[in-house]
Amino acid sequence: MSEPAQVPVAPPSKGAAFLRRLLSFTVLWGVVLGCLFWGNRTVSDYVFLIILVFLAAAGLQEFYGMVRKLGHACYAREGILGGVLLLGATFCYVSGRLGSAAPPSRVNDFETSFFILFVLGLCIRQFVSRHTTTGIIAIATTLLGLMYVPWLLNFIQKINFFGRPADGHYAVEGHYYVLYFVVVTKLADCGAYGVGTLIGRHKMIPRISPGKTWEGFCGAVVLSTAASVIFARVAGGHLSGMTPWHAVVLGGVLSIGAVVGDLIESLFKREAGLKDSGRLFPGIGGILDLLDSLLFNAPLMYLYLRHVLTP
Repeated sequence: MSEPAQVPVAPPSKGAAFLRRLLSFTVLWGVVLGCLFWGNRTVSDYVFLIILVFLAAAGLQEFYGMVRKLGHACYAREGILGGVLLLGATFCYVSGRLGSAAPPSRVNDFETSFFILFVLGLCIRQFVSRHTTTGIIAIATTLLGLMYVPWLLNFIQKINFFGRPADGHYAVEGHYYVLYFVVVTKLADCGAYGVGTLIGRHKMIPRISPGKTWEGFCGAVVLSTAASVIFARVAGGHLSGMTPWHAVVLGGVLSIGAVVGDLIESLFKREAGLKDSGRLFPGIGGILDLLDSLLFNAPLMYLYLRHVLTP
């Protein structure tokens, strides 16, 4: 008796895919941001650190998986360990767990020292390797993963602790700036996806991301900038140094950064022959699909906060 032919399952509509994406985003970032505003700051800080470490480790696993899919060598375990150590050590440094809370300049010096030691460690790892003969590629891909995921994520941690001395009193309420930049960035994603889906006709860079359009890019800029202005007005004095002019400029900067970050991850996935970096989240994909626009906006937000809003 022949088996009945299986009817192919139709892919979800663009509207259904967008709603799944929005629901996944709301739940995930609701948990993350809820930790930031927990009543107990000590518990909040440690839970937030745990979430960042998980995102970094899982994101590195996906990145090194793409590297291996391309047939390149990498030291995945050493890279993941390095990412966890970077985030944990920075947390101790900026939170004052090792004494007084460090200013931004000293944190940057610490990161530079960490990368120097990490590269030296990779070279020593290559000395004793009996299997990896492509040492330059292995060291380069491992270092790229460390800089692409945990180092960029580390700026979120530095924003969170910005202006907070060891006694816990705020010169700048960094957790409000984390909330601000996450909301503005993700609304840029929503604007790009929604407008691009509805009226997108002109492709941006089809060889990298066939779905990205210039209409979607304009939607990202408009929605992100509007969200920035509204958020700045509602938050009031919680965003130190923020003015309507800064809100317009920063909204535009973060919207462009979000699109560029999305395109960079699309470049990696397309080279590896993947549609999504993973399958962890319904409607989104993997960790890197969740983080792509935030990774490059975190340093942009930090640099603007440090050098423009609070010089």
